[in-house]
Amino acid sequence: MLVAAAVCPCPPLLVPEVAAGAAPELDAARAACTDAIGVLAASRPDRLVVVGPAEQQDRGPHAQGARGSFRGFGVDLDVRLGEAPADDGGAGTGEATERRLPVPLAVAGWLLGRTEWSAAPLEGLGVGEPLAPERCIQLGGEIAARADRVALLVMGDASACRTLKAPGYLDERAAGFDADVARALAAADVAALKALDAELAQELKAAGRAPWQVLAGAADGAGLRGELLFDDAPYGVGYLVAAWS
Repeated sequence: MLVAAAVCPCPPLLVPEVAAGAAPELDAARAACTDAIGVLAASRPDRLVVVGPAEQQDRGPHAQGARGSFRGFGVDLDVRLGEAPADDGGAGTGEATERRLPVPLAVAGWLLGRTEWSAAPLEGLGVGEPLAPERCIQLGGEIAARADRVALLVMGDASACRTLKAPGYLDERAAGFDADVARALAAADVAALKALDAELAQELKAAGRAPWQVLAGAADGAGLRGELLFDDAPYGVGYLVAAWS
């Protein structure tokens, strides 16, 4: 059963080494993410599942201790998704290190590393933008049934079309879409997340749509309460942080 969830954005710029001189601009977002992950730890889960968007080659499960890197952004920084399993010995071998993390899960690994996560075993799951809402919801239900007390860390950005300089240029529909998502996250409104328009989300380059709908499936019937901790659109991309418990 789902007992808590944290929703965080996943831009590499959250990592100060990647953001470099622009790092202070996302200090508030980083602090909100830390607070949201604190809610997960406080829920005393039996298992944490980290869900985030992924390209086709990176979709599917990623084991605890899997490695990610920000070298593609010119930064000599590697991370793990939680501590490596004891049988891995930190040697870089074994199942946990066979698959490289997609960037959103690498960002999650960096966030968890800041909090020195040790509250429960964890695993990662990369989901693709084309995944149908119905399948996302079904997948969330399956995740929630994996343990008596399951927590979710849900990575994903809102629209990337909020300004003329945004990655997706300006789309007048973007602000309204993001506001609807923000309201749903603030209220832990499972029905509203389930009803998100996948086609519109794709047009607005909202990579969080599929992970949010996995959350909706996992939270169905859990009776959680939501709190919106951050809502802004630096660089024309919607970044939302929320905690459900």
